[in-house]
Amino acid sequence: MRGNTISQSSNTNLEAEWSQMLFEGATQMHDVIRLENVYTTYEGEKRPAIRNMNLTVNSNEFIYVVGPNAAGKTTLLETINGLLPPSRGKVYVFGQDVRKNGRKVRCQIGYVPQDFIVDPGEPYTALDVVLMGMYGKIGILRKPDRRDLNKVTRIMKLLGVDELANRPMGKLSGGQQQKMMIARALAKEPKLLLLDEPFSNLDIDSRQRIPSFIERLHEENGMTIIIVTHNISEISKRCERIVAMDNGEKITDEKLMERPFLLKELYQILGMEVSSRYGLS
Repeated sequence: MRGNTISQSSNTNLEAEWSQMLFEGATQMHDVIRLENVYTTYEGEKRPAIRNMNLTVNSNEFIYVVGPNAAGKTTLLETINGLLPPSRGKVYVFGQDVRKNGRKVRCQIGYVPQDFIVDPGEPYTALDVVLMGMYGKIGILRKPDRRDLNKVTRIMKLLGVDELANRPMGKLSGGQQQKMMIARALAKEPKLLLLDEPFSNLDIDSRQRIPSFIERLHEENGMTIIIVTHNISEISKRCERIVAMDNGEKITDEKLMERPFLLKELYQILGMEVSSRYGLS
């Protein structure tokens, strides 16, 4: 089905046009993220989900955060995004203290949460959900204009879901909903993209095409990207840096160019999922 795939031949020019538009006027900065001795604890819990976390992410970096289930990867993204306040330590994004300026910071972050599934009775259409990604910039009281709608339509077309725009979000498959959440994150025209297991529900074709599109955003426009996965086989070969977590702590933070056998070492240590793509099985 055309709504479930991305046409490379018809979308090449569209992708380049939208990519250029997305980053017009984008500013460069050195430290995009800085965490200083951060501990984050969920309400009602005594044990921190992440602890002693020190992390600096520079502009234009493409990073994967890896680790087994319950390692603290999702908590790390939620802490960076200001959705979970740290119980100790400081979190700065774009030079802003997230605890004090979380809403302002989130206007510049595209975030795709893990396993986001909409209730089948949800009245919003898929287009409504994608447009919600723009409210941080246009304001919740302003109705999207034609330019906004055209921008969102281009993004949905690039992800192969434009024909699903008027369908109820809750009636879409898990993979289709995941694509809509990626579209919503990109509609914000973010400086920072945080993706939590973003390809887990995608079909085989989309698992190749959508990561390639995200890689292009990084390569051509310098978008700072952090992707969380527990599956080493999903790591892009264009990934520059690996942050590995286990039991709520960072156990390694390395550039792949400096540690060519890092993925194999992590597989042996953590026993994460792997495939022959990296010659580790």
